Amino acid sequence: MSNIAIIIPSRLNAERLPNKPLKLISKKEMILHVYDAAKKSNVGEVIVATPDREILNLVKSYNGLAVLTSSNHKTGTDRVFEVFEKELKSTPEIIINFQGDMPNLNSQAIKDLAEHMKKNLCDIGTLASQIENDYEKKDPNVVKVIVENNIKNNSFAKAVDFFRISSEPLSEATYHHVGIYAFTNKAIIRYVSLARSKLEIERKLEQLRALEDGMKIDVGYIDACPLSVDTEADLVAVKKIMEK
Repeated sequence: MSNIAIIIPSRLNAERLPNKPLKLISKKEMILHVYDAAKKSNVGEVIVATPDREILNLVKSYNGLAVLTSSNHKTGTDRVFEVFEKELKSTPEIIINFQGDMPNLNSQAIKDLAEHMKKNLCDIGTLASQIENDYEKKDPNVVKVIVENNIKNNSFAKAVDFFRISSEPLSEATYHHVGIYAFTNKAIIRYVSLARSKLEIERKLEQLRALEDGMKIDVGYIDACPLSVDTEADLVAVKKIMEK
């Protein structure tokens, strides 16, 4: 069994864009684009974690690995943990939670994140890119992360805070967060044992649970910002990029 597992949480019942994992991009379902990106990184085993048989059957028909999970999970990380614990017997040393709505993430970014986690410098690793314009600064769908030091060229720095909107001007050390998380074995076990935190619930950002508990999150810089598909407009935008 691989030392690293990439687990992709995916469900049909998204509030803003129902059935989004099955939306077609270049005649292929979005979840399969995500699965391909994970496989191309070649860092470890790839498994889709889903409560929906339609997604399960689609991935399996694609000769991919998928596991049917509980429909009662409150977060994607809880869904990832179920597969880590039950299917993988808690054995991988690094677990990458790769969101099922980022079909245009470069596989190299996953590989770079895995390489950083192998250095054992943090509890959780994630990625970020440059904030491109004023619209992104104000858009609540664009999650921002503040880091201790400016990051560039695949360098990493410690996360200070995550948020969606701010009444204050953004500092130079604020970046566009990319929703992929790599946990050490011990970190994911610790994380799911924690109660959901006040800030996590208020801002709807589960990484704040880890920060509020004193866990160290390192943020790595990537040049291009992959689009997280949360709305129909996001889907149109990512199709323009991927269907060129």
